[in-house]
Amino acid sequence: MAGNPILSEGDRYKPDEIGVIGATSLVGEFLLPMLTQSGWRVTAYSRRMAGQAVNGVEWQKFSSFQRVKKDLPYWICLAPIWVLPEYFTLLKAHGVRRIVVLSSTSRFTKEDSLNPQEQTVAQRLAEAELHVQAWAEKNRVKWVILRTTMIYDFKRDQNITEIARFIRCFGFFPLLGEASGLRQPIHAQDVAGACMAALKPIGPDNRAYNLCGGETLSYREMVTRIFTACGLQARFLPVPLWAFRIAVALMCCLPRYRQWSAAMIHRMNKDMVFDNSDAVRDLRFSPRPFRLNRKAVQGV
Repeated sequence: MAGNPILSEGDRYKPDEIGVIGATSLVGEFLLPMLTQSGWRVTAYSRRMAGQAVNGVEWQKFSSFQRVKKDLPYWICLAPIWVLPEYFTLLKAHGVRRIVVLSSTSRFTKEDSLNPQEQTVAQRLAEAELHVQAWAEKNRVKWVILRTTMIYDFKRDQNITEIARFIRCFGFFPLLGEASGLRQPIHAQDVAGACMAALKPIGPDNRAYNLCGGETLSYREMVTRIFTACGLQARFLPVPLWAFRIAVALMCCLPRYRQWSAAMIHRMNKDMVFDNSDAVRDLRFSPRPFRLNRKAVQGV
């Protein structure tokens, strides 16, 4: 097995062997075809046997990690960042030289949440980022962390898709107050593109970037556009906080809404926006605006 050389500025960048952890995630669905079309030879890792069939992708289960057969100098982790330390030994065995890791801006927006579980998530994200950075620098591995805002793909996300399903089911959407909190939803394909860009050392190494969508809009306007895409007139139901808390407590009894919390309601009026100018400069990041149409939400 090859050693672990440092990527220098003079290294000539070209597609190579790459490992992807969390390849069956919603971002992975867009990333794998992008990698293979650009000439990368992908080894995709998942807890499931395999994900989508893509030419040029070799699937591996986590249980087969001990069988190291080749160098994989590049890696992308799409799984929750706090699970990555479990695979540090695997990465070293494969001769990792550069890694791109997906994190979340929730490490900032949920650190003061009213929900203790959300505070724990924010803390885990922050601690995991520090752990990854320390390990990578100790082992002379170049790293990039990408923190995303609200990801959507109209299929599997728990944000825009869940709102659309609620609207289709009930024909209205409940709001607390003006629901004026600002949002920057980002499409999963744009996140995949940023992961691709971060593989190339075109900016400063060993740093984190915030990734947000190409448009900033209020929570209310975001939901209004989802109504329009569903072919429905926007119908909002003003709900006082005490009633919201009761409704959420009841909804949490259903498996589909188990992750809901009263803290989600409070955030309707909280700005959750970030500056992505560093990503625009270094990664040439150019995300799409939040434009929906009926075809996009047809399968929701």
